[in-house]
Amino acid sequence: MTPRPPAPATWDPTQYQRHSGHRTRPLHELLARVPPPRPADGQTPRVADLGCGPGKPSLVVADHLPAARITGYDNSPAMLAEARHHAGALTGGGTLDFAQADLATWRPEEPFDLILSNAALQWVPGHLDLFPDWIDGLAPHGVLAFQVPGNFDAPSHVLLRELCESPRWRDRLGDVLRHQGASHPATTYLDALTRLGCAVDAWETTYLHVLPGDDPVLDWVKGTGLRPVLTALDDDREAHDAFLAAYRDALRAAYPAGPHGTVLPFRRIFAVALRL
Repeated sequence: MTPRPPAPATWDPTQYQRHSGHRTRPLHELLARVPPPRPADGQTPRVADLGCGPGKPSLVVADHLPAARITGYDNSPAMLAEARHHAGALTGGGTLDFAQADLATWRPEEPFDLILSNAALQWVPGHLDLFPDWIDGLAPHGVLAFQVPGNFDAPSHVLLRELCESPRWRDRLGDVLRHQGASHPATTYLDALTRLGCAVDAWETTYLHVLPGDDPVLDWVKGTGLRPVLTALDDDREAHDAFLAAYRDALRAAYPAGPHGTVLPFRRIFAVALRL
């Protein structure tokens, strides 16, 4: 059964980009495994960036494919407003633009040489069911490539769920978070995409992010996984501050600061599927 989607979250582009170096590294490593586009003779490579966020990750895609016509899609007005500052011509003759779309209902309206998603599909319940239409929307030899977090059993997420489901908070926050199965094992993606007739490269990596400053893990999750909670408590500053204080104390115990910063282990799952 498809899990219920989380409560709509209000996004903060500035907060999201506070750890942009760490967040962008998996995108570089994903693109390094994507084969060069092979459009028909004389055609400009066509790229969809699903869940483009504030646009700077799309610039990474543009640097990798400067001759492509790239469209970044997102459903957050705040993220798109920031992203559109980066729209325009690319150095290799391509273009970058942005459009609003809900990934749960987005379908390719033209053949794409690359459909890419960087850390967005975990927000889309039932995204495995979208793969057949996306693969059908690829041009011959087109590629579907994505990476998603695989850390929903990490202390940062376990503690957050436990706090939301505790007696004090469950009535207000018990159903706002993503389902624990928001992403799948690499083997599940490998099997699903192979069954759709693709040649698949799937793998996973655990990064050890060394974060500076006070309470950096809390600062990290404020940009992503904590957004539904912050949205739900936005109209109640006292509750907002009380929840953050309790969550901060739990994170301090789970991720103690060391002499060089705080280490945040972060597992990510990657897949690159070539349409044969």
